[in-house]
Amino acid sequence: MPDFRARQSAVCFGEHPPSDFDRWAKRGLQGWSFEDLLPAFRALESTDVGDPAWHGCTGPLAITQLVHNDLSTMQRAFVDAALAQGIPEVDDFNGANPDGVGPYPMNVRDGVRINTGMAYLTEAVRARANLTIRADILVDRVLVEDGRAAGVILADGTEIRAREVILSAGTYGSAAILLRSGIGPAGDLAALDIPVVADLPVGLRLQDHPFYYNAYAADPASIGEQTPVIGAKVWTASSRAAEGELDLHITATHLFDHTTSPTGVGFVLAVALVRPHSQGTLTLVSRDPAAAPRIDINFLAEPDDRRPLIEGIELARRLGGTHPLADLIDRELNPGPQAVHTAEIEASMLATLDTYHHPTSTAPMGADDDPTAVTDRLGAVRGVPGLRVVDASIFPDVPSAATNLTVIAAAEHIARQI
Repeated sequence: MPDFRARQSAVCFGEHPPSDFDRWAKRGLQGWSFEDLLPAFRALESTDVGDPAWHGCTGPLAITQLVHNDLSTMQRAFVDAALAQGIPEVDDFNGANPDGVGPYPMNVRDGVRINTGMAYLTEAVRARANLTIRADILVDRVLVEDGRAAGVILADGTEIRAREVILSAGTYGSAAILLRSGIGPAGDLAALDIPVVADLPVGLRLQDHPFYYNAYAADPASIGEQTPVIGAKVWTASSRAAEGELDLHITATHLFDHTTSPTGVGFVLAVALVRPHSQGTLTLVSRDPAAAPRIDINFLAEPDDRRPLIEGIELARRLGGTHPLADLIDRELNPGPQAVHTAEIEASMLATLDTYHHPTSTAPMGADDDPTAVTDRLGAVRGVPGLRVVDASIFPDVPSAATNLTVIAAAEHIARQI
């Protein structure tokens, strides 16, 4: 079977389903309900479309809402096929009713993805006397003196002192720094001769979105121009989804290795389970900061994660067989026409499973009585004064959307309170 894994797209979008944050609030995490987070999402955004009750127009991050005419021929056919299957049309996935099919919102202007460095680190900000930016620096660990964070130690041994340390190295990077600093499961630290500063469950609740490529060989005469690379999706609920949750993405994408298609061109309906229950782990293999940690995402370990992803694949295949999308297709490549039964679909799913690259929850926030939490409601590391983590590692679980905008909103939300 050809390898349909493709490099992830350079575009991004932000969604904030209320159920994600309401779920966090129900875990006892005060101040993280949807109503609490909505002002932070509105503050970061600059857009001229959508309901102003849900959107911001003066924030640093430009968001552009694609419309039907912005889509590729294949993506327009995908949307029309979904409508023919009875899936409702959505004109704003960041609005009040995101269940359905439609074009993406993108943090892209004039073909350029607007990242946080561009949006927040403007020339005026870079000129501030109290800001120093150091490039190509590898942090080894947090400097802890008398039980308190006093700075960081770089891989070359340089010490940088600070009244407060905020780690924003990402789900993998921040957890690895904590572990090298002696903040993590005591037994794992002792095995690497790392002195224990705080016995905390760092790295034990890792989550990400599992991802499957329902791939097609396309008719070269019909496929048309293949931009934007990603432009439309279905966001819907499986039979397992809780009330208010949308746990399946099906994305119409041109991210495809065309050499694997017998027609020389193809596309993918990428199916993701965005409310997985399975949890993985991140552990150190060495005290060396240049050594990558051991990452076990543990996809689909929970048996009830498999059924909803199979439902998503089955839905994607129905869309691939529906006019007008079916008119662009020469043949299905993955799982292929031989996959008739659920067991055959599941075998293909397990053999070609990939990641959405949205890791979270290696240093999760939690209520004071939550033994599985590493940080408090504002990212402060338990038992280590002066140390805070602010990135996707503190999410209690993975939200049902791309994490980029949620990380920015979380940073805005915490920054207002510290």
